[in-house]
Amino acid sequence: MKLIIASNNAHKIREIKQILGSRFEEILSLKEAGIDHETVEDGTTFLENARKKATEIAEIAGCCALADDSGICAHALNNEPGVYSARYSGKGDEANNLLLMENLRDKADRSAHYACAMVLAYPDGSVISAEGEMHGEVILTPRGENGFGYDPIFFLPEYGKTSAEISPEEKNRISHRAKALNALVAKLDEGKKEN
Repeated sequence: MKLIIASNNAHKIREIKQILGSRFEEILSLKEAGIDHETVEDGTTFLENARKKATEIAEIAGCCALADDSGICAHALNNEPGVYSARYSGKGDEANNLLLMENLRDKADRSAHYACAMVLAYPDGSVISAEGEMHGEVILTPRGENGFGYDPIFFLPEYGKTSAEISPEEKNRISHRAKALNALVAKLDEGKKEN
């Protein structure tokens, strides 16, 4: 079965391919599939955005499509930036990190979680969806070279490291994206489609 990942984010695509392994005959990014399409992410939840992306690409490509929507939710900021994580500052990852650190600088509670919604859409319109979370806290000094996005400021107390300091293999076992993907794969194995 062929699968198109409804993303052009190289970091996400690499993580998803590593986690899914040989479950699909062929796994392609939008670029590799020759699809030039930008979904308008106007949902109010990660799940709404992921479902919209996956169903649009499945319809365009005529094959299965997988999409995720994910971000960081700072508890003291009413779970901001949430669905706006990628475009929080409007200026990219480093500026996003700086803005989040600034907004949390005077907060006693810097706890946060990464959230991920994953949707596999079929050309017939049916879907399988799953969600996952990874909990930690935001630190005010970036650390680490691995990962992307908010990883250098997302501290995992049980590891004593940020998401950018743990190995990619370790992250793929414990991340919000891994949890969502593994839950989705379990549903896929059980044949649990949704309408």
